[in-house]
Amino acid sequence: MPYIILLILLLAVVFGPQWWAQWTFRRYAAEREDLPGSGAELASHLLDKMNISDVGVEQTDRGDHYDPEAKMVRLSAENHNGRSLTAVAVAAHEVGHAIQHHRKERMLERRTRLVRSAQWAQKIGAAMMFAIPVITAITKMPQSGLLLFLVGLGSMAMATVVHLITLPVEMDASFNKALPLISHGRYINHRDQRAVKRILRAAALTYVAASLASLLNLARWFRFFRC
Repeated sequence: MPYIILLILLLAVVFGPQWWAQWTFRRYAAEREDLPGSGAELASHLLDKMNISDVGVEQTDRGDHYDPEAKMVRLSAENHNGRSLTAVAVAAHEVGHAIQHHRKERMLERRTRLVRSAQWAQKIGAAMMFAIPVITAITKMPQSGLLLFLVGLGSMAMATVVHLITLPVEMDASFNKALPLISHGRYINHRDQRAVKRILRAAALTYVAASLASLLNLARWFRFFRC
């Protein structure tokens, strides 16, 4: 019984944030005729308002994000074309990152470098996991396989650590950049303030939630190694 409770708690920690974020996005994804435009239209308007002329807006199938290298706010089809609270809040959040980049805020630059490092570390970690049986067979030393496993484990978990320590960047994009813009600009009604705050919080937690869920892969590798 204690193990079942522990498993439930673990699953809640790993999948809870991702489930809550996706549920929040879906909850407020209904089309609203009273909103002045789609997510893409609001993003373009906010960029013009902030005099950020070198950043574009386009649709993507790889999830909502801001690409600092291409200087592009990329929105999923439902948020690019949709006229919903989720669409406008998520669009404003990504514009918040564009503002951070335009202002050359150090925390965004630091986060970008850390994320790139984490991506390479994950690839290296995965390669090490695949190499464990080969290296162990060649060296005939189980300790070498264990060492590779520990290094690979740390490398693959790095993304979660990076998103946790850079969470203030996401919160800043949501609540110090996006929320004042859409609230003071009267793009939403006062009664929608609470809902928009929930969506912006979910947008800020998206990467952390996804990286927490990816930790399940580490458990699979652990079972594989034990076999």
